[in-house]
Amino acid sequence: MRFAALRSACADAGIVHLLLGHHAADQAETVLIRALGGTGPTGLAAMPALAEAAQVRLLRPLLRIQPRALRAYLRKAGVNWTEDPSNGDLRALRPRLRMLRADREGAGAATSALVAAAAASSAARADQDALVAMLLSERVSFRPEGFVVIDGGPLAPAALSALIQAVSGAGFPPSPRKVAALAASPRPATLAGTRLVPSRAGLLLVREAAAAGSPIAAVPGALWDGRFRLPLKSSPPAGALLGALGGDASRLRCRSPLPAAVLHGLPAVRCGESLVAVPHLLYPDAEACARVPLIFSPPRAASGAPFHIAQGRGC
Repeated sequence: MRFAALRSACADAGIVHLLLGHHAADQAETVLIRALGGTGPTGLAAMPALAEAAQVRLLRPLLRIQPRALRAYLRKAGVNWTEDPSNGDLRALRPRLRMLRADREGAGAATSALVAAAAASSAARADQDALVAMLLSERVSFRPEGFVVIDGGPLAPAALSALIQAVSGAGFPPSPRKVAALAASPRPATLAGTRLVPSRAGLLLVREAAAAGSPIAAVPGALWDGRFRLPLKSSPPAGALLGALGGDASRLRCRSPLPAAVLHGLPAVRCGESLVAVPHLLYPDAEACARVPLIFSPPRAASGAPFHIAQGRGC
């Protein structure tokens, strides 16, 4: 809710960069949380120094700054701050970890080591993403309808994980253990809100219809199912909803050679029971679709290397 309020305020003011005050202790706690969650080396990179969000670019310039030093600086500058009450709510994992840590102020060697570990993992993740990008360019074709064509054969687990995250619209990658087994032997399967289905062109990775998001208000800037965005300059009809094409796919099959597994998950704009537009099928016509040009826009591009803070190199 706090991030939503900040993003909304930035959008209203025309601000595209939102600077966040996460400091070294926050980063150290995030490393511990990711380690407890078994996210593997990728998750241990913790919070990135720069991340792209729907409306703004998030910047975290203080990830190496001790909270004690930050508070001292603010006091000296006469700048007050507000303590979030949830920081002391022991029902949440982060406050419980903070209470258990001897170095709660983030000034000790343990915090420095965890922050350095996050930076090293982040650099390694960037290198891995560059490798994944190369692998995907050789083996995979992305389609604007939100699915992927894979030419068959084993894939690197990191590459398949990136594809699943992009096609599902998820904010985080799927379970490394489950991905590894499927990457070694790609086959028809369902995993993390996606489906692998055979086709004449190879394997298709598509959004699982049953996992797709519920309809939402079709307003400029809306993001449906974590994947398809209505541009701010779009002009959808008043009261329209944005959701999956679903059962209406059967009567529109003549408009596209796409398989049913793809058609059912395409985004569609409706007013009540009436189907107003299916932009990826140019239904009912180009003029109607031009008013709602839905764009495949997952939260993390499959081949996008995250920005990071590397030791001695800055951002």
